[in-house]
Amino acid sequence: MKKIWLPNYESNVPADIKVDRFQSLVEVFDETLRKFADRPAFHNLGRTITFADLDRLSRAFAGFLQQRGLTRGERIALMMPNLLQYPVALFGALRAGLVIVNTNPQYTARELRHQLTDSGATAVVVLANFAHVVQQVLPETSVRTVVVTEIGDLLPQPRRSAVNFVVRRLRHMVPSFHIDGAIGLREALERGRKVELRAPSITSTDLAFLQYTGGTTGVPKGAMLSHGNLVANLEQVSAFWSSVIDDGHDVVITPLPLYHIFCLTCNCLTFMKHGGLNVLITNPRDIPATLAEMRKWQFSIITGVNTLYRGMLNHANFSSLDFSRLKLGAAGGMPLHPEVARRWREATGRPLLEGYGLTEASPVVACNPPHGEFDGTIGTPLPSTDISIREGERELDVGERGELCVRGPQVMLGYWQRPEETAKTLSADGWLRTGDVAVIDEKGRLRIVDRIKDMIIVSGFKVFPNEIDSVLEAHPDVAEAAAIGVADERTGQAVKVFIVPRAGTQLTAEQVMDYCKANLVPYKMPSYIEFRDSLPKSNIGKVLRRALATETRAAAA
Repeated sequence: MKKIWLPNYESNVPADIKVDRFQSLVEVFDETLRKFADRPAFHNLGRTITFADLDRLSRAFAGFLQQRGLTRGERIALMMPNLLQYPVALFGALRAGLVIVNTNPQYTARELRHQLTDSGATAVVVLANFAHVVQQVLPETSVRTVVVTEIGDLLPQPRRSAVNFVVRRLRHMVPSFHIDGAIGLREALERGRKVELRAPSITSTDLAFLQYTGGTTGVPKGAMLSHGNLVANLEQVSAFWSSVIDDGHDVVITPLPLYHIFCLTCNCLTFMKHGGLNVLITNPRDIPATLAEMRKWQFSIITGVNTLYRGMLNHANFSSLDFSRLKLGAAGGMPLHPEVARRWREATGRPLLEGYGLTEASPVVACNPPHGEFDGTIGTPLPSTDISIREGERELDVGERGELCVRGPQVMLGYWQRPEETAKTLSADGWLRTGDVAVIDEKGRLRIVDRIKDMIIVSGFKVFPNEIDSVLEAHPDVAEAAAIGVADERTGQAVKVFIVPRAGTQLTAEQVMDYCKANLVPYKMPSYIEFRDSLPKSNIGKVLRRALATETRAAAA
């Protein structure tokens, strides 16, 4: 498709990036150390570390890994929430030439077993709170090095001991575990300080991450993201956001987990490149604590997902935040609902802008311009990105709905040890089939209609669940909604909606139906309504439609 979006770029955004400017993330990190060594890099639980501190700590961790015999290309799992320990382990492992396997610390033993065995990880860094799960699966894996850290390990004394005592002894947040040969993080760093780091040669084609997909379409697969993929996406995001990035001075609120690709690229890596300070929120589901931390900062950037923004807006303390330096609020990971965008604009005076990405694209594909306004689209493709809207192999025209296909330097190398899955998703000439239904307008702005696999077919008519969700969530008494398709003898499929009413309301099914009749054509009308106290969500707050569908099928059976 012709790049019809280029005339609508902000004047400072290039059509293409220099993909060979850096060979690896380590090169990017080294340049940051030369430019911003004394600038603050990460803050968490009352402590701020500078880039010089991060250099010292990550170098020690890299030395420890090499002392343990881990070599270039081996996989290391990082299993912890947003703590200072994460960037230390991340950059240490990258400097040692290892491949990061980001691992959700909330995984069950079954999920963890699959990821460790599939990736062939030989090392894991885990928060003590979750080490009992590692213990359960360890004998079935190739892991030979286990590093255990406690929440307060990188805090100064006496706070370190106090935090660890409270977490372990008073709150009982660390289940009992025993792992033979496990090494504490502080001991690992002490060992590593005595080792001279042997920096391996890393090229753009070397793997940096095995980033596992959520598994909503089957068994989770490891997307092979190279150093070149991640460097390209950093350059693309940096170019697109250049009008609002202030090198060495930005304060970035980082509430989503760094092990998720959205926050990893857009917060951790991008603002590492620009010498920004990432304020790490360990538990964003604790809205009062999140807002209390945000209140301490005159922050300039924040990223999040729709559910997080809604949760903050609904809290009484949100109005006490200082938005005087806010330049960019970005939303991704799930659709941004118009009502949330409108309320954010009214409360902060700044727009909340939506972008789009997926794990297989490192992840950012498209974004709205920093000085734009919410318009219901995901914006335009980033520099050096090609897109095509297709039905099968036929490319569609402007205004036609079809599968969004993407090609660019940020697109993965393929799925780890799954050539057949790779062939289904990635063409020989580099086109990634996203599985998302999209439409592009005459200005090159993309709109995601829905997931192909979530689409509901009612009497031959296509119904997109996201549209149903948006309509319902505009109702003043609806806090959250999710639509799925269920089997129906007459129409093939019918629409079922799950609704979480706003607190203190007495919403009825009859009221919902009356509202839908005024806003939806008959074939989009829900046939079934179920009220719930909450909806199942992923680690970043995305509603798990597949989980609702699975529950519904089980109940029917």
